[in-house]
Amino acid sequence: MMVHELRDRLRHLNPDIVFLQEVQGLHLGHAENHDNWPSSPQHEFLAEDFWQSAYGHNMIYDHGHHGNAILSRFPILHAHNQDVTHMQFEKRGLLHCRIELPEGPAAHCVCVHLSLFGHSRRRQMSALADYLDRLADPEAPLIIAGDFNDWRNRAGEHLAKRLGLLEVFSNSRGVPVRSFPAAMPMFRLDRIYVRGFRVERTEVHHGQPWSKISDHAALSAYLARYGR
Repeated sequence: MMVHELRDRLRHLNPDIVFLQEVQGLHLGHAENHDNWPSSPQHEFLAEDFWQSAYGHNMIYDHGHHGNAILSRFPILHAHNQDVTHMQFEKRGLLHCRIELPEGPAAHCVCVHLSLFGHSRRRQMSALADYLDRLADPEAPLIIAGDFNDWRNRAGEHLAKRLGLLEVFSNSRGVPVRSFPAAMPMFRLDRIYVRGFRVERTEVHHGQPWSKISDHAALSAYLARYGR
């Protein structure tokens, strides 16, 4: 039960926008078994006094539900959870928020946690691209981040080309960073894609204390708007 340590580490990093997967919106069993289980949903507990939060539940079960969350220091103007489930035993959603930035147009931010299966991932990426094509100005600032489970970099590469995105960690060969497992990353599962931003610096937060908090390394990127 590491949610208190996670909150401390996130506040130490002090990001403006946070993309989280497998956030526990409700778990009656954990609440009963842990004396220090938060009384509020995890996304609200993590955001308290620091960020606004949005949550989209994907997996629902008898004792609760979990899904994706976005925390933002800036106002969240709109939030929508898009169901992209392909196989019923593996519920998946894409949490989309429109976030007001200090200057310029609002940014579209999408938190993803994609399927373990390649065919499903490709369908989910196409569904995301179709959704954004219908909804967003093709020039609007955009950030898509999360657990892509895309170790071969196929679905993500297709998404980047279709939406005009840059993967912030990819080198000149287009290879994303290793992020799993957090203790000693070997697999390239997680991504941060951007459009309308300049990448100033990036960091992979692995090893202690991060590997005690999650099995995935945390990724961070410092972004600047073009012309700012």
